[in-house]
Amino acid sequence: MANLTLVYGLRLLPSDELEEVGSATIKLKTGRDAHVTMHTLEGSKDEIERQLRTSLAAFFDIYPEI
Repeated sequence: MANLTLVYGLRLLPSDELEEVGSATIKLKTGRDAHVTMHTLEGSKDEIERQLRTSLAAFFDIYPEI
């Protein structure tokens, strides 16, 4: 299996300041663009950590061949 790269970004903001989240664009060596869907999690620090762990585990469940 080839080496993989996981692309992600994190930023904490006060929840009442967030208006809109768009997709992130990645430039590939082929000259093409790829897009990453951005996700939001809200709650206390503990709730966000729990949701993030659950989301990450579910992400890898999508790719059982890895």
